[in-house]
Amino acid sequence: MTPPSAVLDTNTVLDWLVFRDPATDELARRIETGLLAWRATPAMRREFERVLPRPSLARWGPDPARAATAWDRLARLEALEPARGPLACTDPDDQVFIDFALQHRCTWLVSRDRALLRLARQAAAWGVEVLTPQAWMARTAP
Repeated sequence: MTPPSAVLDTNTVLDWLVFRDPATDELARRIETGLLAWRATPAMRREFERVLPRPSLARWGPDPARAATAWDRLARLEALEPARGPLACTDPDDQVFIDFALQHRCTWLVSRDRALLRLARQAAAWGVEVLTPQAWMARTAP
């Protein structure tokens, strides 16, 4: 049986791999055990790599090598970037996340980004739930 799939925006990945936010614990557990497929593209990874060394993150002591290893081991990286989809995100940096989620019919797009969350109702019409890590946890709790 194929597990449900999720796209995680950069902030969600930071919450998980850098900040160790408890709101991402269940998400991480399911990805690490194969119960959830984390789908991504090279552009998503490049954005994460650009954000990781920012001075504002220094106090959390991010380990770029550890993050890259986790990304390589856990993300299901698609070689091709998605085509522009039917929904327009007000933040151009976030467009790839919604395009990919819609094109690949992912179950969830997990984000705290307001520009993506504003697309939730429209994305739902395409079969993709856009929600925060906390809402994802509440929605998927057994």
